[in-house]
Amino acid sequence: MRRREPLIPDMTPLIDVVFILLIFFIVTSVFKKEELALMLNLPDSQAQALEVEKKEITIELSREKLALKGKEVTLSILEEELKQITDKKRAIIVRIDEEVMYKKIVGILDLLQKYELHNLALVTKKE
Repeated sequence: MRRREPLIPDMTPLIDVVFILLIFFIVTSVFKKEELALMLNLPDSQAQALEVEKKEITIELSREKLALKGKEVTLSILEEELKQITDKKRAIIVRIDEEVMYKKIVGILDLLQKYELHNLALVTKKE
């Protein structure tokens, strides 16, 4: 009497497909270029672009949220971080949503002035 061998599916084609999908997703993915936490609708401007150092500090401000270096923070945490900056010539990049109330913008600018951080750049989008 003959014994039947158990049927075992061949895993090689499945591994090949998974490997090809992995390569596809790695090649087509977009890597994060900037540390941005908030989706902002920036105001339009006709000013020309300026070159900024890579050691800049990015502050983002929307109607409800505030972010520093790509992480959401509160105003008190932002003040503590700004207080610790020793290089006063370091570039400060400020991205502000066009819907933000002027009072909030003045609060951020007051903090920057309080800690003598005057190398400021306001980011806009080109028309």
